[in-house]
Amino acid sequence: MELNKLYYSIGEVAAMFGVSNSLLRYWETEFETISPIKNKRGDRRYSEKDIEAISRVYVLVKSMGYTIEGAKNEIKGTKRVGSMMGNDALRKKLLEIRARLQNLENQL
Repeated sequence: MELNKLYYSIGEVAAMFGVSNSLLRYWETEFETISPIKNKRGDRRYSEKDIEAISRVYVLVKSMGYTIEGAKNEIKGTKRVGSMMGNDALRKKLLEIRARLQNLENQL
């Protein structure tokens, strides 16, 4: 998934993942790693970091069948592992997740 802009609207991000706007808003309340900024009108603007976090949640919940609590635990575990592994290994893991998501997207 190649991102060409600094920020994306909730509708654009929902379309990227094939989910509803309300699901993204729900995930935002459940996962602290998803924290879009809001403009003066209250519209959400998602950065690349937010989209990567959504991608992790999407893979865990939608592709791998994790519950919300299970995904939270997995992400917390990844954070702990990430601090132990270092940025390079974590980056590699994220690229693997992104590749899996792209494969799923291509299968649609």
